[in-house]
Amino acid sequence: MRTDPWATAGTTTVPKCYHCGEDCMQELVRYDDHEFCCNGCKAVYDLLKTSDLCTYYEMGEAPGKSPVKEADAEKFAYLDHESVYRRIVRFDEGSEVHVVFYLPAVHCSSCIWLLEHLQTLHKGILHASVNFLRREVTIVFNKELISLPEVAALLTAIGYEPLIHLDSLEKPEKKKSYRKILQIGIAGFCFGNSMMLSFPEYFSDGQVTREYLGYLFGYLNLGLALPVFFYSASGFFVSAWKSIRHRHLNIDAPIALAILVTFLRSVYEIISHTGAGYIDSMTGIVFFMLIGRYFQDKTYATLSFERDYRSYFPVGVTVRKKNGKTESVPVSALRKGDRMIVRSNEIIPADSQLVSTATHVDYSFITGESVPVRKAEGDLIYAGGRQLEGAVELEVVQPVSQSYLTRLWNKGRKSENGESYVDAINLWFTVIVLNIAVGSSVYWLVNDGSKALDALTAVLIVACPCGLLLTSTFANGNILRVLGRNRFYLRDAQAIDKLAKTDTLVFDKTGTITRGAKVEFVGNPMTHHERQLIASLAGQSSHPLSRMIHAHLSDGNDLPLSEFREFPGKGIRALAGESQLLLGSAEFITGKPVSGTDVSSKVFLMIDNRPLGYFRFANAYREGLGGLVKELKSTHVLKVLSGDNDAERSSLEQLFGSDTHLMFNRLPEEKREYVGQLQDKGHNVAMIGDGLNDAGALLQSDMGISVSDDTNTFSPACDAILDGKSFTLLPKFIRMAKSGKKIIVATFILSLIYNLTGLFFAVQGTLSPVVAAILMPASSISIVVLTTVATRLTALRLKL
Repeated sequence: MRTDPWATAGTTTVPKCYHCGEDCMQELVRYDDHEFCCNGCKAVYDLLKTSDLCTYYEMGEAPGKSPVKEADAEKFAYLDHESVYRRIVRFDEGSEVHVVFYLPAVHCSSCIWLLEHLQTLHKGILHASVNFLRREVTIVFNKELISLPEVAALLTAIGYEPLIHLDSLEKPEKKKSYRKILQIGIAGFCFGNSMMLSFPEYFSDGQVTREYLGYLFGYLNLGLALPVFFYSASGFFVSAWKSIRHRHLNIDAPIALAILVTFLRSVYEIISHTGAGYIDSMTGIVFFMLIGRYFQDKTYATLSFERDYRSYFPVGVTVRKKNGKTESVPVSALRKGDRMIVRSNEIIPADSQLVSTATHVDYSFITGESVPVRKAEGDLIYAGGRQLEGAVELEVVQPVSQSYLTRLWNKGRKSENGESYVDAINLWFTVIVLNIAVGSSVYWLVNDGSKALDALTAVLIVACPCGLLLTSTFANGNILRVLGRNRFYLRDAQAIDKLAKTDTLVFDKTGTITRGAKVEFVGNPMTHHERQLIASLAGQSSHPLSRMIHAHLSDGNDLPLSEFREFPGKGIRALAGESQLLLGSAEFITGKPVSGTDVSSKVFLMIDNRPLGYFRFANAYREGLGGLVKELKSTHVLKVLSGDNDAERSSLEQLFGSDTHLMFNRLPEEKREYVGQLQDKGHNVAMIGDGLNDAGALLQSDMGISVSDDTNTFSPACDAILDGKSFTLLPKFIRMAKSGKKIIVATFILSLIYNLTGLFFAVQGTLSPVVAAILMPASSISIVVLTTVATRLTALRLKL
């Protein structure tokens, strides 16, 4: 039931589409005792019914997705182009072809069920399987019965249009690697068995009753150590060597040194029969390190944080040749002077000049300005704009690689520099341990040479920074999982430190703190009949503001109109019986020039020379924004940086307060420069944006957070992706990051106490290898447990 306070007549129930559940406002199709919002949904139902798949609708209320209306099959013709076909197809042998499509419309188990029954909809489809987490479908088809463009068109016809972008073709696909899993498996196997073989040493105070058994166990342990040292631990040595070459000690440098010393000392003791070695400790260190890093990597492995401008371009575009014929070609093949045809709601892939008479372009993705811009014949249109009114013809003036969009993206790229607090602690820790090791060995060389080597190796083994590495690895891994569970996805563990350090938050407006737009009417209350008339008039136009008015007013029963006429950039006119209807700009309605603020974002209406008022369009702010601002203002400096106009300054001042700096009409370069100015003043800045217009600022900032209502679609290169549904949880996420730092420091202090205690005995050269072998893994396990429990308790306290 749709109700509205403006209506003075009764309300009308709007039918719901049986397939997709949308309101049947613009069109109502009745078929087989059901109601559909369009012929596309009716066609999908008919396909399912014909194939005896109507149990699909038993899985939920209106489980389908609305298909693209009037989809043009020609738009997928570029898939047959050799350069595209070769990159997108995974397998092509004989008549069998395998292809993987990304389908953003997949949202539930019903979608999976329908897509995996594609073979019943077309005999050319042999098999289909869905990866729900990645929203991908793998389709095997017979190319003699159905072509690749026809497969894409079939998916579009049932409401699952494939999303294909230029970067998905130009970037080589990452091959799935099982190297890390194999390294963990080998380290775990060797660790468990070396512990078992070391039990006699543990329980006999280092003296195995039968000497030959001690030798046998020692050599077996040494055999188990070799694959761990040369294969499982290889990553630590490579990372440490790279850091040394760059004259910088990372966290892997001391751990690699500890593994090396432990291994060499163990080899010496086992071969010389002077001890049992530290094989179980060495393999245990490697095993725990690898597990922590594996789960840390898995947390954000499915997200892409490296998307560039090519992610926003379609793969193909229709080009009109000189002979008048059209051909679909890859976007990368566009050259200066080409005539391309861009259809409604498609992204314009290259800077171009409008050849058609007129159109409106949505630049919000680039500038943040939410009001569409009118373009007349001969005007320059920049790449990245979205064409809104039917199909238009444009002449390319700059190829993709040289377009404004490309230049915008490439500006402001930041390099990762600076150290985290873990790196700083690690540097000091390493320097101190090395000095103690060298100092103790020198002391014993002077006083008792037999203890010098024992002191050196004992210090390095006991003071191994595995506690610090385990603490940071497991704490960060748990934090990443907690944040990911709440739909806040960080690029890596270093982003936690960046988030904790921020003191200034800069918000974009359109699409970040707002979601969609609301329509308000100012004027005399309209009768139900007048609302129907204006809705019917607005429904005749393809202008985006007209579509918003139609969606706002329509009850699904549009009235017949005659003599409809549209005046581009001005307004629309029609007759309803004898009544004349006008809808458009103030100048179009009154016939006189009108000046004033915010006139361009208002649409006026008149019936029979009687002005009724105007519609104004305001952004709908995200629910809970006021509480979020109030909570963040106690800990951070807040800024609002928008490419939109200042029509909503008063509303934003009420939300953010008069003390918050609000900036409007800022170009993307100006956003980036402003963030840089804040950084020059010593601020740690987190930029929170959504579209490509924020890309430069996101890259310039210390912490770039991209807000997206679909984390699998467009997100500029950033440090984190925040699902719009979790936007109001941002203060809790920041507190979680700060708590993580405290947990790491606290646990490291415990590790330091252990190390100092061990060092007290190690420097004296009296520490038993058996005691060290027991203490090291016990310390590591206790740190893992304490870190995990602490992060879980923090998450529960914050209700995450």
